[in-house]
Amino acid sequence: MKATVVIPTKNPGPIFRDVLDRTLEQDCPWPYEVLVVDSGSSDGTVEYASGKPGVRLHEITPEEFGHGRTRNLAASLAEGEFIAFLTHDALPVDCDWLRKIVEAVDQSPDIAGAFGRHIAYPEATPFTKRDLEVHFAGFLNHPPVVSRSLDPERYEADEGWRQFLHFYSDNNSCLRRSVWEQIPYPDVEFAEDQIWAHRVVEAGFAKAYAQDAVVYHSHDYGIFERFQRSFDESNAFRVLFGYRLNRTPYRAFLSIGYVTRRDLAYAWRNRISPFATIKQVLLGIASVTGQMVGSHAARLPGRVRLHLSRDKRLQRSLPVADPG
Repeated sequence: MKATVVIPTKNPGPIFRDVLDRTLEQDCPWPYEVLVVDSGSSDGTVEYASGKPGVRLHEITPEEFGHGRTRNLAASLAEGEFIAFLTHDALPVDCDWLRKIVEAVDQSPDIAGAFGRHIAYPEATPFTKRDLEVHFAGFLNHPPVVSRSLDPERYEADEGWRQFLHFYSDNNSCLRRSVWEQIPYPDVEFAEDQIWAHRVVEAGFAKAYAQDAVVYHSHDYGIFERFQRSFDESNAFRVLFGYRLNRTPYRAFLSIGYVTRRDLAYAWRNRISPFATIKQVLLGIASVTGQMVGSHAARLPGRVRLHLSRDKRLQRSLPVADPG
């Protein structure tokens, strides 16, 4: 079997039916299978997946789920030489998605995995569409295949370069099974994909970006939701990688000024309504503030950390101690 597509699910709602149907419609010159790992859905997901020819369904309890743990389970059940991962709300844009993301890994034996581009759903806000476009356009400024050997001195000295090299997103990715057998996912509640990418890069493997393997995947958050997600991300990056996002009030002030000016200019050029613009400015402030607070989460009482977190399970799993 050339490839396995893995989709972990938990009450994804109607969008999952489109995701599964599009996955089954992929146009590939080799055989592939689809594996759905469900962790307690009650919205008809299990019934829909089990009724689809060509789909293998594996059910686990909610307590058994873990972002790294469940992906390791799925990889152990997969029959493919290459294992592609989608989240249950990431919809392949076309029927060439699987072929393109597998080819990105298959082009060289030293490539451990590849991640593909995300674009916003049509109903997303203009700012959400812009942010995804800008983020993924940045990868076009570098070679599509990168490794630490590309610039060893920069890898040792430049934290930003190391962050770039280990960016990886399991919303839309594919790994080489033989590498996963050597370096499985870590059993963590956050950033299992980026930790895995960091480990394979450290081990000397390369990572690829698949610009043409595209999925729809986007979320429009409320202001406090954005703060919570930024808090969770910043706290997790502090613990897992030692990164400090907007660690000082001065740095946060500069970041807020930058994103506010950028958003106002974009709104003016594109004639976006004042209401949507004001909300975006507040979202930017919430994001930067969440990062600053998250970078100092170890100093907060446990009850406060849980209140500020959107992912309580993540916060309970993170050690409080500052790594340094």
